[in-house]
Amino acid sequence: MKKIIIFMLAAALISGCKKNQDKKQNLNQNIQSFEHNGIEREYLTFVPSTYSDSSSVPLVLNFHGFGGNITEYSSYASMEALAELENFILVYPQGTQMNGYPHWNPSLPSTNNKSSADDLGFIDALIQKLALDYSLDLTRVYACGYSNGGMMSYGIAHHKSDLIAAVASISGAMLDEETSPTHPMPVLIIHGTSDNVIPYNGNGDYNSVGATVNYWKNFNNIDSLTNTNNILNGGVSIQYESYGVGNNGVSVELYKINQGSHEWFNLNYEGQNTGELIWSFFSKYNIDGLVE
Repeated sequence: MKKIIIFMLAAALISGCKKNQDKKQNLNQNIQSFEHNGIEREYLTFVPSTYSDSSSVPLVLNFHGFGGNITEYSSYASMEALAELENFILVYPQGTQMNGYPHWNPSLPSTNNKSSADDLGFIDALIQKLALDYSLDLTRVYACGYSNGGMMSYGIAHHKSDLIAAVASISGAMLDEETSPTHPMPVLIIHGTSDNVIPYNGNGDYNSVGATVNYWKNFNNIDSLTNTNNILNGGVSIQYESYGVGNNGVSVELYKINQGSHEWFNLNYEGQNTGELIWSFFSKYNIDGLVE
């Protein structure tokens, strides 16, 4: 298991984790909290105006990066308009402090894990609370995140897979491989080749994107590349790869951003931005796999 202490490279991470902060907070957002393990845990919720408890809706959890906070992160991840259009509840959970910086602990307790935060337990409790507060389709709960938040999405895929239908990582890394999900897991990855915080080709601390793709291909019993595409838009070169079809019809998809840095990308891929690419992927699946 990779050491979460690596994320104490605070200067690089915080610089990379604060992008495009000029957007205003959506007035429909609501910050709430509850106590978990003696700590008051916050989360920001966006509920679409068309929501009615007479019918269940999907839930998307979106995790900020190291050093981030939910108000600032939601302003540049900015998936509220999409949640309004597609009628899903959007929640940005808030990480707790470690050495003065908000973070996510995506791993189980061990001598290698320098964080004591029970974030896996917090997310389990958060989903349970949200299911009491709203009419949720619990077969369609999804997790995505940026940087350390991408790590958290992978952590949930491994350790809380019974709660999650699909995950997406933006400029993140998979730390754990010891615990396998309980069902085939659709995985979307968006990563830049010039990321100097979590390198695309990996290093001694982080898996490469290629190794991560291969892990999920093998886990999902996928042996073929089913679709590829290369586009150049606004000077940004994007290479798309889709691997499938695996068990339960799931796929693993990669958007390789050539010369892309460590960021939540402001993409335009065939008319879709980053949030829209994530939702287009998520919406194909529930916890049982591909939706027919």
